Amino acid sequence: MKVIFMGTPDFAVGILEAILNAGHEVQLVVTQPDKPKGRGKALQFPAVKEAALSHGIEVYQPKRIRDEECVEFLRGYRPDLAVVAAFGQILPKEILDMPKYGCINVHASLLPKYRGAAPIQWAVINGDKVSGVTIMRMDEGLDTGDIIDTAEVVLREDETGGSLFERLSAAGAKLCAETMQRIEAGSAVYTKQDEALATHVRMIHKKMGKINWSHKAVEIERLIRGLNPWPSAYTTLDGKNLKIWKASVLEGGDGEKAGCVVEASGSAFLVQTGEGMLSLEEVQLENKKRMPAADFLRGYAVSAGCYLDEKD
Repeated sequence: MKVIFMGTPDFAVGILEAILNAGHEVQLVVTQPDKPKGRGKALQFPAVKEAALSHGIEVYQPKRIRDEECVEFLRGYRPDLAVVAAFGQILPKEILDMPKYGCINVHASLLPKYRGAAPIQWAVINGDKVSGVTIMRMDEGLDTGDIIDTAEVVLREDETGGSLFERLSAAGAKLCAETMQRIEAGSAVYTKQDEALATHVRMIHKKMGKINWSHKAVEIERLIRGLNPWPSAYTTLDGKNLKIWKASVLEGGDGEKAGCVVEASGSAFLVQTGEGMLSLEEVQLENKKRMPAADFLRGYAVSAGCYLDEKD
């Protein structure tokens, strides 16, 4: 099939590669504009743009896909199908109706659960046992289109937002290629979503990473994993920002106030939460490298009885 592919981050790269490996003709890749990054603010290509250019595929980067000039530009390609994966802009009806077989979306949750942004991180944060990907036929709503196929992924106990991102990307790539084959053969089945089961998740932002030590240890530990690698969970120690990259839950120790360092020795330091304790195992003090807690404690004095976030 002749395909227009729309995607932006790493998540979408494997899906683009799977479409090419299946023998489809990707006429055009549409992605977000380049963004400045780092101290020098040099423009950085989206991951999908880099992949497209490596295959010699034309790249289009509209600031606003809904603009009439963008719609008319895409109309000239006459694609059989448009495949969308974490593109980052909402498509107008004119584009949705343009391809012969419509537009399909690779969504990183088992719809209708977790419509909206950041379904991967929220699956970890919420303690879900199973996540997955959904291929749906897009309509004008937010992730409300008919479901064509799904693939489940069982979360591991140490699953992070980053590791689930990679696993769902791989599952989505495989499922997308299979679904496209069924669409072309006319054997695809389209099933309406059950609106009664629909849930929505909000975007992830940096302030979400601030740890509230009055919450349960299990909830904080899931937050740490869900926000790894971005934006990361954090607290403060002696007024300095301290990122927490890895932790484990311990029962008991409910005699101290939440945020109190109960013990600081050996390979970790223990912090009282609203319910249970959290053993901090990998941390990063501001302007320092990420390191095991044991290395951190050898170079930084942390005393039992002190409080995290005390000066906030």
